[in-house]
Amino acid sequence: MNFPKRLVFLLAALWISSSLIAQTDYMQQWPQFRGPFASGIVESDQLPDHWDINTGENIRWKMKIPGLGHSSPVIWEDKLFVTTAISGSGSDSLKVGLYGDIDEVGDRSVHEFRVYCIDKKSGEVLWEQLAHRGIPRTERHTKSSHANPTPATDGKYVVAFFGSEGLYCYDFEGKLVWKKDFGRMNAGPYTDPDVEWGFASSPIIHENRVIVQSDIVGDGFLVSLDLNTGKEIWRTPREDVATWSTPNFYNQEGHRQIVVNGYSHIGGYDFDTGEELWKLSNSGDAPVPTPVFAHGLIYIHGSHGRYQPIFAIRPGAEGDITLDKSKDSTTNEFIVWSIKRGAAYMPTNLIYGDYLYNLRMNGNITCFEALTGEVVYKERIPEAMGITASGVASNGKLYYSTEQGDVVVVAAGPEFRIISRNPMEDLIMASPAISGDMIYFRTQHYLVAVGGD
Repeated sequence: MNFPKRLVFLLAALWISSSLIAQTDYMQQWPQFRGPFASGIVESDQLPDHWDINTGENIRWKMKIPGLGHSSPVIWEDKLFVTTAISGSGSDSLKVGLYGDIDEVGDRSVHEFRVYCIDKKSGEVLWEQLAHRGIPRTERHTKSSHANPTPATDGKYVVAFFGSEGLYCYDFEGKLVWKKDFGRMNAGPYTDPDVEWGFASSPIIHENRVIVQSDIVGDGFLVSLDLNTGKEIWRTPREDVATWSTPNFYNQEGHRQIVVNGYSHIGGYDFDTGEELWKLSNSGDAPVPTPVFAHGLIYIHGSHGRYQPIFAIRPGAEGDITLDKSKDSTTNEFIVWSIKRGAAYMPTNLIYGDYLYNLRMNGNITCFEALTGEVVYKERIPEAMGITASGVASNGKLYYSTEQGDVVVVAAGPEFRIISRNPMEDLIMASPAISGDMIYFRTQHYLVAVGGD
C-alpha cells in the first residue's frame, strides 16, 4: 500500500511527538528504585531544604508502616507504592552502624508480605494487598529486611518483589494480574554460602518488559518478563557471586541495553535478546550500587575487599573491556576514566550537572568532574555513623539520609556546603523519592511526606 509522503511525514511527526511527551512524563515520575532511569533526580523548585518532624514544620503527613522493609517508595501521578514484611513474632529489629558481622536475625516466624497503595497528597491508604504469607525461605542479616527490593511501575501496573517469596504484578486498582516464583534466592556472602542475608535487587520496567537481576548463591540469571502476562521472554545465565545491585536500562543513540553491576561480571546485555554485549571484572566483591547514566556515559562503581573502583564507560562497548592489570591501566578504548580505590560500597552515586558525588558509608564524600574523573573536593558529612540509603537531588540540592535518621541537605556544585541537618527521629535505610513539590522518606517505622506549606 502506497501512502502519500505528506501523510507519512505527519504520522512520523505524531509518533515522535507522542514519544517525546511520554519520555517527558516518565522523567517527572518516580517509577523505580532511585527514580527515572535510577538517576536520583526530579527537578522541583518547591522542595524545602529544612523541616522539623517534632513541630510539624514542612511535614505534610506521616503514617506508620507495619513490619519492616528497606524498599523505597515509587510514585506515579498521585499514587505511591511501598512494600513491607510483617513478622509474626512482632520483631522488626535492626542493627545499624559501621560493623562487619555476618549475623542472621533468626526469626523463623510466619511473615506477611504486603503491598500498599497510598495517596501521595494525603497519606490515605487506597488499598493494600497480602502478596504472600509464610515462613521466609531465607534468613535476613541484622541490617537487612525481608522487603528490600523497591517496587516498579509504568503507570498501569506495579510489580512488587520479595525475592524468595516471589514477584507480584498488580493493576492500579489492586487486582493481582500475575505472580512469578523464582524459587529460593539466597544472596549471602560467597565466602560462606551457608549464611543467608536476604535478597535486595529491585525489578525495573521498560517498554512493557520487567527485568530482574538475580545474582545469588547458586545459579544466577538476568531475566526479561512480559509485563502483561509474566511470561519469560528471555533468560540469560550469570556466573557471579551474590550481589544486591539493581539493573538499569540504557536507551540512547541506538544503544538499547540492560546494564548490571557485578564482581566478576559487570556487563551490558541486549534489551531484546539478552545477549551479552560487553563485560568487565575487578569490581568490589559484593556490589550494591546501581549503574547510572549521564553525559553519554555509563557509570558503575563498587567497593568491598580488594577493589573499590569507579568506571566511566562508553555505551558502545564490545567484548571484554577489563582493564589491563599488567600495565596498571585506568583507561582503554571503552573506559573513559576510572579510579582503583575510594568508591562507595552501599549508596549509588549521584551525577548532578557536571559533577559526580561519591558518598561512602562513613560519611566521606568525594566530588569528581563527571566527564574527566578529576577530583573537585573531598569532605565529610559530620557524625555519619553509617549511610546505606542513596542520595537524591533537586533544585541544586543533594539530600542524603544517615542510618541514625538524619537527612543532611548539601549544596550541589564545586564547593562543599551543608545547608541543613534534619533529624527524622527514626532509623533510615531506604532511599527517598521525589514527586511534585514533595520528598518522601521511608524510615524504620514510618512513611513521611516533606513539602513546603
